[in-house]
Amino acid sequence: MIEDEEIKTSVSPFAIREGEIKTFDGKDGYVSINQIIHKINLGHITEVHFAILDIVNEFEFVTSRQIYQLLEKRGIEIKSQDKLNNKLDQLVRTKILTRYFFSSEEGKGIYRVYCMEKMGKYLLNSKEVECKWQPTDNTKPVGLIKKRLAGNQVIIAYMRKAKAFEKYTVKPQITAKMSGKSFKANSLVKLSKSGKSINLLFDCVRREEDWEGKFIERMRLYEDFYKNFLRLDSGYDVPPQLIIICEDDKHMVESFKEIVKNKIEINKVKLYFTTDLKQNAQALDKSLIEFEKDEATGKYKANNIEIKFLG
Repeated sequence: MIEDEEIKTSVSPFAIREGEIKTFDGKDGYVSINQIIHKINLGHITEVHFAILDIVNEFEFVTSRQIYQLLEKRGIEIKSQDKLNNKLDQLVRTKILTRYFFSSEEGKGIYRVYCMEKMGKYLLNSKEVECKWQPTDNTKPVGLIKKRLAGNQVIIAYMRKAKAFEKYTVKPQITAKMSGKSFKANSLVKLSKSGKSINLLFDCVRREEDWEGKFIERMRLYEDFYKNFLRLDSGYDVPPQLIIICEDDKHMVESFKEIVKNKIEINKVKLYFTTDLKQNAQALDKSLIEFEKDEATGKYKANNIEIKFLG
């Protein structure tokens, strides 16, 4: 598999393309649970297939490359991406999983996105694994799916490259106290070193339709959460560090301008930014950006910041 730092692209694969649609690439027709049980009994569906199913269940939407990296970190040997793709094809043909690709006027996307199917839920339930999947989950729009994929990649990057990595949470729940609204951030990564720890809370923004309005609406929930934070709110002893994942450097600037224009104030932590492609570097110590105001000129400047845990 090509290493992250060897990927040569200036545009994130998880960026929104104009006029982009999600296209079904799964299997039509009917497959009975008896057919699947027969394949399990013959050894055609193995524990490796169930490990893949666990990952898709946890991450909701995931690419084959991401599945490969997650299996690798879990100590499950697949040998090659092609071998994994063959197993994914088996799961799609038996309607245990399904898949989509994205297409626009620029053409088809370069990757497929895998998600749960009804038979997959049945199999997980048979092993007493919680699966909250509903058929309507697969109708989610392109923007939401790409946010999930970008959040996955951040988790994988920290898992593979941060020596202080301890654990991750997919879609951690946050409660904005004054509004009483609960919502889910994109990803959480906990780093621990020398008896100290820090929680990095990631939220993803994409250039979808009316992205500015949706972004500010979400940032107001974060503003509420941080402004009124008390110990153990949403399960945290101290406020988690908030990091906004953008499509590219220009998008970071655009997002920060929206925050300034709408007078959003995130109290008790500094607000950091990153981009999809910054996760591809060999190390993550230069992946976070802070916008600092020059009091003399009144202008903001983007600076790399260092979190000691990433050193």
